[in-house]
Amino acid sequence: MTVVFVGGSRHVARLSAEVCRRLDRIVEQNFRVVVGDANGADRAVQAYLQACHYRQVEVFCSGNTTRNNVGNWPVRNVAVAKPSKRDRAFYTAKDREMTVEANFGLMIWDGKSTGTLMNIVRLIQQKKKAVLYITKQEKFVEFLGADGDMLTLRSLCPPELRDELDAEFTPLPTDAPQIPLISETSSPDVEPRKKRARRRSAAFSRNAST
Repeated sequence: MTVVFVGGSRHVARLSAEVCRRLDRIVEQNFRVVVGDANGADRAVQAYLQACHYRQVEVFCSGNTTRNNVGNWPVRNVAVAKPSKRDRAFYTAKDREMTVEANFGLMIWDGKSTGTLMNIVRLIQQKKKAVLYITKQEKFVEFLGADGDMLTLRSLCPPELRDELDAEFTPLPTDAPQIPLISETSSPDVEPRKKRARRRSAAFSRNAST
């Protein structure tokens, strides 16, 4: 079964209609979703999948405490070296595990979060495909598991983040199966799905603001 790692920045509290359409494609194709337990994008994605009554979801968390599990889905507790120290390395453990578990990634980026970009780097180094949605520009950037992906990613981020990305990137061989990118145009049912996504996104936004 195809596994999709969906995640993003903690400052992303709501999902755009474009991201909702991508999630609809995941649901329609019955892909398994792995998602983190953080506030922000993780929680927003969880809430949307719960609204879709989708059950093919597994929540990953570092250590033994799960911060968010909106749909009461199965939880995978990822072991950490120093469970008492809740630092960046602690929370990165679950992200690393999800990039290994997944065939494909869908990340939602606020233009600032280093952690979201690091997940793209980890997918790239395993020659896995990924899509990055940049919220401020309202556009998707696709990474095809090709040699030029890292250059594309570096061109998107501020100079101060590039050294961190380079330090994280070490190409690794992989025999993971390659799958098509989840595209909003890969199905003849595009227009009905757009309308459904807009309705769900609007309803989700109204509920989130109450």
